[in-house]
Amino acid sequence: MPEEFGGDLAGAEFWGADLHGALFRDVDLSGVTITHARVVDVEIDGYAERLVVNGVDVTDFVNEHDPWYPLRTVLQPPDPDGARASWALLTEAWAATVERARQLPATALHESVGGEWSFVETLRHLVLATDKWFGAPILGSGFHGVGLAHRSAQTFDFPGVDAGADPTLDEVLAVRAEQGAALADYLTTLTDAELTRTVDVLENGPHAVADCLFTVFEEEFWHLRYATRDLTVLEQSR
Repeated sequence: MPEEFGGDLAGAEFWGADLHGALFRDVDLSGVTITHARVVDVEIDGYAERLVVNGVDVTDFVNEHDPWYPLRTVLQPPDPDGARASWALLTEAWAATVERARQLPATALHESVGGEWSFVETLRHLVLATDKWFGAPILGSGFHGVGLAHRSAQTFDFPGVDAGADPTLDEVLAVRAEQGAALADYLTTLTDAELTRTVDVLENGPHAVADCLFTVFEEEFWHLRYATRDLTVLEQSR
């Protein structure tokens, strides 16, 4: 089994390293320099700001052809107004995706594509992510029973989460609607001072409110990407 590396590798240097077939996920590559390298059959999916390849700045070309670029740019808003706008855009995008999903048979929304979470499981994970990074630390609320932890955290005891839950799409969406309303209400009075307040996140420790909101936004974005990708497969198989 390949080794896994995590944590702080900022400033590290890799000389003569064989990284073919490696996976870089949820990493910060800001300021990275790659030289004397073979870049063959490489896929990069991320926010691009000043991306230079072989001396050619390809940033504008990449972003102009990336249909997800408008949402990518709002995941770390600089101020309360930006946070409110970000949540509105993410909410709108998810609403359209749910309507698209409803066109499929209910059983299809419980199907895995390529070993990934089903559509319903994806929404259940977002329930838990929102509870973990917003509801519990910021509002002081509890965890909803339908939440689903990431595979690496499924041995962690999230209070109130039912590991054996098997909810319907509508049951999960009802929880999502409740969470979304609470977050939207909270954002209406969000201030710059509140963004800097430190809260304690279960399993992850102290974080600024801004970091918690950014995590919620990123979870919403990336799982929207995954869900959309898998819906396309499900639609084509019908």
